[in-house]
Order: sequence, then structure tokens, then C-alpha cells
Amino acid sequence: MSQKGRRRVVFWLAFGLAAASFAAWGGDKYIRRELVITAPPSPAPRWELGAGHAIVTAPDRFLVAEVAAFENEFFAYLVFDYLRTRPLLKFVEVMLTADVTDHDLRYAILLHLPNDLIEAMPLLARVRVAGYIGDYEWRYLSHGALNTRRLQTSVFLTAYNFPGRPKLPSLTRQELAVYMGHFVRFKSLTDPRVRRGLDPEPVPLTSQQAGELANDIIDVCEFYALPIDFFLGIGAMENNYMDVKGDLGHSVWKKRAEKGDVILRRRRGRVLVLNESSGVWQITRETLRYAHRRYLQDCRDYALLPEYLRPPKELDLDKVDPRVLTTYAGLLFRDLLDRFDGDIATAVGAYNGGPGNPNPAYEEGVRLVALYARQVLEQAAGLRGRRVTEMSFLRPSRQPLTP
Repeated sequence: MSQKGRRRVVFWLAFGLAAASFAAWGGDKYIRRELVITAPPSPAPRWELGAGHAIVTAPDRFLVAEVAAFENEFFAYLVFDYLRTRPLLKFVEVMLTADVTDHDLRYAILLHLPNDLIEAMPLLARVRVAGYIGDYEWRYLSHGALNTRRLQTSVFLTAYNFPGRPKLPSLTRQELAVYMGHFVRFKSLTDPRVRRGLDPEPVPLTSQQAGELANDIIDVCEFYALPIDFFLGIGAMENNYMDVKGDLGHSVWKKRAEKGDVILRRRRGRVLVLNESSGVWQITRETLRYAHRRYLQDCRDYALLPEYLRPPKELDLDKVDPRVLTTYAGLLFRDLLDRFDGDIATAVGAYNGGPGNPNPAYEEGVRLVALYARQVLEQAAGLRGRRVTEMSFLRPSRQPLTP
């Protein structure tokens, strides 16, 4: 057998060992999809025995996997920033890179893996099973190519964390709409129910839907004078901006039934009615009734809102336009802010727990999302419409990933 033939036999034998070790871990149903990928790249990895166990490695090469690629720089940065903070990737170097294509730039996220296929392939499979990545492609880089990707990653991190960025209130409407659209879509795509395919699996927003919601949020926040970062935080905490029913089966006792009530039980002159929540903002049926009454009493000029955001004169609990729900949510938040003399923390907690029982844990979650949203929106706006790759301190690599 030739030297080349022996190398192939050794490689695929070692690769079989990797598959066997993965099956023992419990992921055998993913073997065909994940481990039978493509022919080994050049130079072919080789089997070695070290420290009492076998490894499959390529000396003087570094194993990476491309796990995502995007055309939009800001969206790519959001996904990169998300992946690098996942506990499952705590000991994996996550890199954000840029390459010139025939038409534009391509932003790829790479994972720098242990230089051992027997260890790296099961790790990639676990990351995919957790829903953090989809399809991937693994390959080897030279030391110089790896350093180029590390430099690019460092520059992206520097650019998106540069001091002196503009404050959120100073951003133009166009800037807010564009960056918020990407943020909203990113949050829906990384929702745990979407990642894990939980049933019923919500549908993440399309770019168009995210853009519409971003503009609606801006309009409602301007109309009611709301802190837009905290309103974004409420939308994220409630349903990550997706239109999904919540509080299924939840009910409440009332003195008397009203039009549209789904009556579950009657007892001693009282009725138990269904009180599920719906929409991006997870407003319950009873809270929606309250919001509509407040709307009818409100003296604001609703002609200043786009027509598709204006609530109707009569409320039909089963036929509320999802976009109008954003107006109701804004009205409820404004009502709570006024009730608590502008105390944002208490108003946010009351959005979830009610005015008599504000939920501090909910408020903390909203505040964390608001802080992150404000930070990344300001960071993106700080680039003044320029891509990081257009700045003098970063030049996109024209090298292929496998030099």
C-alpha cells in the first residue's frame, strides 16, 4: 500500500474511533449528520497516541469550524457576542471574521476547536444539539491564517466597544429603526424555544416583520414618551417579540361575565373566565379590557399615531390586530409610569406582577435586556454608518480559509 493510502486508512480508522466515542456519549442519532461530512482536508490529519489516549490531529495546523455566516455586520456581531458568552463554549475561542466575496463582504463566525477530531467532533455535536448552531464546516488553518482571524475579531470587539459612543436619545429615527430591527430579529432567533425546537415552537421574526415592529415601537414610545430601552426590554422578557399565546389555561374570578368572556365555571354569583395572554406583549384578556377603557378615556390626539396603530372604538378580544397590541402595551406602561411617579423599576415590575405586586425578578430581567440593547444600539450608531471593515485599522482578509 502506498504512503498516501496508509494515511487515508489511518485517518478513517481514527475517525471511526471518534464516532464510536460520540455514540458512547449518547449522541448516536446525530452521527450520520454530523460526523460523515466531507473528505479530509489537505494535509490529512493523522492518528497519534499521547497521554494514554488516541488523538487525530494535524501538526502545524489549527482546527476551526465555520458555524454561521451573514451579510450584515451588526447582526453578525450580535450573534458572535451571544455565542462567545454561552457556557458550552466557555473553553472555545469564538472568532468574528470578514472576507471579501465577489459581490460584498461576508461575515463568518468561527470556532477554534481542540486540535483533535475525536474531541472536537462530539463538542460540535453538543453545541448543535443545544441549538446554538446549525450546519457547520470544519477545516484547518495555518498559524498565519489563524492570527489573521484573531486580529479581525479583536478589531470588531474594539470597534463595537469604543468609548465616546452617542447616547440613545441622540440617535436618529433611521438609525434606531435599522439597528432595533436587527436586535429584535436576533432576540427572536436566539429564543430558547426556537433554539431547542420546543413544542409548540414559536416562529422567529423575518427581517420585514422585525423592521415593522421596530418602527411601531419607535412610534409608540414617541407618542407616550416612554423609555425605549425599557420598552424593548419588556418585549424581550415577555416573548422575545414573537406573537405566541401565553398563560394557557389561566383564569380569573369576576363578579359578572362580560361580552367576549369564555366562562369556565359559575359559583355563588361569580364567574370564572379564561384569562390567557397573547401577542408580543403578553397582555391578558382582562388587562386588555382595562387598557381599552384607558384608551377611551385618554385625551391624547391619537391622530398623531399611524392609523394601523390606533385602537378601534369597540374592543373584540378575539380579533385584536397584533400591531395595535403594541399601542395597548405602550399605554399600559405609560399608565404605570404615571401611577408610580416615573419610577421605572416599579412600573416595569408592575407590568408583570400588577400594580399591587410589582415583580422585582421580572424588573431585573427587563433592566438587563434594556442595558444590553442600549449598549449595542449605541455601539452600532457610534460607527456613524460605516462598517468596521471600511476603517483603516481593519482590512478584510483576501486569503482563503485553507491557504
